[in-house]
Amino acid sequence: MTRTSREVRLATLPDGLPRPEHFDIVETPLPVPEPGQVLLRNRYFQVFPSLRTLIGGGVPGAPLPPLHPGDTLFGAAIGEVVSAPGDSGLRPGDLVHHWQGWREYAAVDAAACTPLDDSLPEPVAHLGQGHTAYTALTHIAETQPGDTVFVTGAAGAVGSMAGQIARLLGAARVIGSTGSRAKADRLTAELGYDAALIRGAAPIADQLAKAAPDGIDVLVDNVGGDQLQAAVAAARTGARFALVGTLARQLSPDGTGTTAPVELDTFQLIVKQITMRGLTGTSTTREEWAERFAAWLRAGSITFPHVRVQGIHRAPQALYELISGRHLGAVIVEV
Repeated sequence: MTRTSREVRLATLPDGLPRPEHFDIVETPLPVPEPGQVLLRNRYFQVFPSLRTLIGGGVPGAPLPPLHPGDTLFGAAIGEVVSAPGDSGLRPGDLVHHWQGWREYAAVDAAACTPLDDSLPEPVAHLGQGHTAYTALTHIAETQPGDTVFVTGAAGAVGSMAGQIARLLGAARVIGSTGSRAKADRLTAELGYDAALIRGAAPIADQLAKAAPDGIDVLVDNVGGDQLQAAVAAARTGARFALVGTLARQLSPDGTGTTAPVELDTFQLIVKQITMRGLTGTSTTREEWAERFAAWLRAGSITFPHVRVQGIHRAPQALYELISGRHLGAVIVEV
């Protein structure tokens, strides 16, 4: 077995959005697991936009810590067990889900590894963000048959699953927003959306009013900003909003990605009796989601939109492309 491992580290703090030159690919000695740890060879890891916020200093109270120059990046990953403690229940060759991505090998506490079975057609599907979309739609916004659902950032890892899930939950009309005509066409042709709003084509509020003339019942918000304002204006009485992300400010080159102010008309929140709830963790619904996801996949009712990038050396470029809006769906590095 190799004696070294490569990993991606933050080299310098960017002035604006992170670019490939702000990262280093570093060769290190193969990690030596401590008692109770598993040695893993990573096969895949997910690239996610919230890394921009962590690089910018993080948000107090958020579940993920900030990143500093010299730190190795991290994120959801699928690893193959190389060695494991005898009492861990893991054996060489097993696949596990863990959070030490952005490196070829990782030494991870056995308790932090979730063994994977063959319920999904391929291991990479375990890195999808469908569980976030599912939790937002079912446990936060409580989507009901006949609802009109609006998903902002519909071409991202969460949004590309949310439209399909909303349709399977019985939504009568599903509307998404995205940044280009090409993505909008794919949302309506492939991913369960009845209509797609294009950022910059016209005011989002005007586009939403046309797409949902009778208003919306549910919002899954990955963007914030003027799109959240538009959702408030279009909300029906008793609308339920699940706040998942703040990409409008998170990926703005003018800030740090750590704050997301937006002005809302409180009268509208009161009069329409809108409920708004943030979503920061989805661990309690993972098992429920995994069962439904597997069943929907077997039935051909859902897909996992994603882009695979080959090689850890291309991971910084993949992050830049994700932030730039180049891809649709989740972005996965195949190590």
